Amino acid sequence: MNRYTGRTLGIELLMLGVTALFFVPLYVLINLSFKRTDDQSSPLAPVTDITFQNYVDAWQQASLGRALLTSGFVTVVSVTLIVVVSAMAAYCLARVARGWSRWAFYGFMVGLLLPFQLALIPLYTTVRDLGLLGSPWSLILFYGGSQIPFSVFLYTGFIRVLPPEYEEAAAIDGCGSVQAFWRVVFPLLRPITGTVVILNVLQVWNDFLTPLLYLSGSGNQTVPVALFSFVSQYVSQWNLVFAGLVITITPILVIYFLMQKTIIQGFAGGLKG
Repeated sequence: MNRYTGRTLGIELLMLGVTALFFVPLYVLINLSFKRTDDQSSPLAPVTDITFQNYVDAWQQASLGRALLTSGFVTVVSVTLIVVVSAMAAYCLARVARGWSRWAFYGFMVGLLLPFQLALIPLYTTVRDLGLLGSPWSLILFYGGSQIPFSVFLYTGFIRVLPPEYEEAAAIDGCGSVQAFWRVVFPLLRPITGTVVILNVLQVWNDFLTPLLYLSGSGNQTVPVALFSFVSQYVSQWNLVFAGLVITITPILVIYFLMQKTIIQGFAGGLKG
């Protein structure tokens, strides 16, 4: 049996200290969201006069209800598009043993290396010419194009370790390539799909620059842009900002904790592939 030594105690204390360090920003966030506007005490000082008015003001003044609906619509449609296109593309790249499939895979990987800032102005002019400025569909098209390369990379690594016998058995039963993919292969991709979903949800939900560019001046604002309305050059209402952040991060945290096991399995399978 392993003996409990002083070294073990030291490691446990170190891990507890690191955990407490990571909880400090969360504590400050929740603590300030309950403080009154005229409370000038330290952010680390526990709040003594709790108020829920910050949450009411943040919800009303930033129109968080509409912002949550816009962010939710953009996130769901974008991630669905990314999953469908990336999974089908990765299946072809992983199963087709021809030279073009390897070069096509390298082409997707180039998309991981090029920063989107290089195409910022051309993309904006293209969206403007299409008449999509101010529309959530502009964000959906942008996220679909920018996030697919990374998702293809994850899916391809996972599919390569799947035995092809599953598809061969489906072919014997009369399934075509498309039917074999959707009925046999795609259900087996559930772990990596969970990883792709949560990573892209976090990216799309938290993005600030793209919605600011494409939706500026319209009534369709996402959550980060809506919360930015509380920050100005001369006055910043941090209590309302933190209250709004607590409201908006709650759905993401719930999704993450529900899919935590799937995410870890997906990362393990994708890295192994």
